[in-house]
This record gives sequence, C-alpha cells and structure tokens, in this order.
Amino acid sequence: MSAPRRPADPSGLERYYVLTGGRSGPGGSASTLDVATLVVSRAVPLPGMQHEHEEILRRCREPLSVAELGAHLHLPFNILAVLLSDLLQTGRVEARDPIPAHDAGRGADLALLEEVLSGLQRL
Repeated sequence: MSAPRRPADPSGLERYYVLTGGRSGPGGSASTLDVATLVVSRAVPLPGMQHEHEEILRRCREPLSVAELGAHLHLPFNILAVLLSDLLQTGRVEARDPIPAHDAGRGADLALLEEVLSGLQRL
C-alpha cells in the first residue's frame, strides 16, 4: 500500500512554476531589471488576467521599485521579473531606471534638494 499523497504546497515551487509558465528568468528588456528599477502602470487590469499581473498593475499606479513590489506580493525577484517581463512586452507597465550613483547630486536634482531644505528650515 502506498503512502497517502500530500497536497501540493500552494506557496512552494509548484506555485512559482505555474505563475511563470515554467520560465526561470525574464527575457528581452526585462533582463536588465534590478531591485531599484521603478515600475509604473500604463494600463488597467483586464478581466481574466492572471491575478499577479492584476496586482502589479494596481499597485504600480504610482512608481514602485521592484524590491517594494516583491515585498508587497511576497514573490522572489526572479519570479517577479518574469511577470514584469510579460507586462513590459505588452506595454502594460513601464520600467524606469534609477538615477545612477555617479549622476546623483548633479543638475536639477541638487537644486531641488536645496529648495526643499530651505523650505524646511523656514518652518
């Protein structure tokens, strides 16, 4: 007599395999995503969309980093990157690179920070 079958763990590897359609990494432009990349929705969820895709579109109405999005959705980076790849390919989201460290503090950003600091000091 064989041992009773254990039910599949919905939060385990099987779930990730189903979410990504068996893909292990993103393709195309999504392969350059990192945890600091900002994601913003460019479309609304459609009826019948995969639940995780709907959640990404809802949460990214305002720019949200990949790291924050992963924390909200409780998904590892590589799984989230595959889902974002799907949405990027269809134009439903836009990915914005963060400001590189070597450009930080240059140009208009520094002026803006000085204005904010000045305004805070006047309070």
